[in-house]
Amino acid sequence: MEVKIGVQHTPRELVLESAQTPAEVEQAVAEAMAKDSVLSLTDEKGRKVIIPIAKVAYVEIAESNARPFGFTAR
Repeated sequence: MEVKIGVQHTPRELVLESAQTPAEVEQAVAEAMAKDSVLSLTDEKGRKVIIPIAKVAYVEIAESNARPFGFTAR
């Protein structure tokens, strides 16, 4: 699944591919907001992203699009 995180005062968003479900990511965001702490997510390669929740502008959760390869008909 793809997670996009907008950070305040930063022109680019953070994008990571996560093995977590949308519900797990939503729960992690909600818990970080309730505790006014940090948002911590792990990507598919095991790398951890930690962001102070006060700096998060938005979080977009979307299913990953499988990209076609080779010769495909549309």
